Amino acid sequence: MTPEASTTVGLEAQEDIDLADKMAAGRAQIISEIRKLIIGQEEVIDRTLLTLFVGGNSLLMGVPGLAKTLLIHTMARVLDLDFARVQFTPDLMPSDITGTDIIQDDPLTGKREMVFQPGPVFTNILLADEINRTPPKTQAALLEAMQEHRVTVQGETYTLKEPFHVFATQNPIELEGTYPLPEAQLDRFMFEIVLDHLSADEEMEVVRTTTAIQSHDFKHAVSGEELLAFQRLVRRVPVSDPVLRYTIDLVRHSRPDREGASDFIKKWVAYGASVRAAQYLILGGKAQALTRGRVHVTYEDIRSLAEPVLRHRILSNFHAESEGVSTSQVIKQILEDVRPPTSGL
Repeated sequence: MTPEASTTVGLEAQEDIDLADKMAAGRAQIISEIRKLIIGQEEVIDRTLLTLFVGGNSLLMGVPGLAKTLLIHTMARVLDLDFARVQFTPDLMPSDITGTDIIQDDPLTGKREMVFQPGPVFTNILLADEINRTPPKTQAALLEAMQEHRVTVQGETYTLKEPFHVFATQNPIELEGTYPLPEAQLDRFMFEIVLDHLSADEEMEVVRTTTAIQSHDFKHAVSGEELLAFQRLVRRVPVSDPVLRYTIDLVRHSRPDREGASDFIKKWVAYGASVRAAQYLILGGKAQALTRGRVHVTYEDIRSLAEPVLRHRILSNFHAESEGVSTSQVIKQILEDVRPPTSGL
């Protein structure tokens, strides 16, 4: 499913209400199971789950040792979904991700024929580890899979199984020899999720548990079919016109070439966010509303997701970089400049 396919209807049928309750309960159960291995990182876990409930893909940013890989692998185990991890390296080829045709002998006829050998992308949850360490040609191999949930190899198109999600990681240090993701590919990630170091007490608990014998059995809180049902339900959550207009205003305010753009944006921003940012803000708001026991999206839903949705979509200019103005500061200023109406949701 793509953001462009979104429709808005109400949640009036009893089966939808029951499914919404099941989604909220399922989220709590998933978090409970994840907590058997993952300590802290509440916001990270929440936004990773929102990614799954929307049917999107997300980028995880953090230094080594913050359990990025462990979190995504644990999530797949809790959901009983197929998981594949690809370590992105400079010599990785597109076919190493998508698969390729190979020559095989037919044991019945004795003839040789070309047979497609699926790559690791044929899974439910794909972890693209250190995605910026491989050249753009290989990075681009994920574009069709992320957007269309299919891959094309040698002129043949193969559909991926559902659900399908890509979680990519980037290491913000050791950038020598890396290849920054093109804006077109960054725009296809719903969130940029930043992982920070844990508190002292949480780090103490991590060291205590990981240096002892570990054995974890996970209860499968939500099935793949239920996850797909949740994704369809999210798109049926209604959004009021004022919330929709506020979301559009936030995104448009980030563009320096817009008529009436603020001096702050013109000074610090080279390129603003695309319409896909507004789509993911609305979808994320819908999913967040359901997980909070609501069937309507509020202004606060949108504001709370503005930074992870906009952070990788706003490109700061040379002046911002030279004077140390971060994208997060730009987003905070946008939220200050574009205030929600005083009445309403």
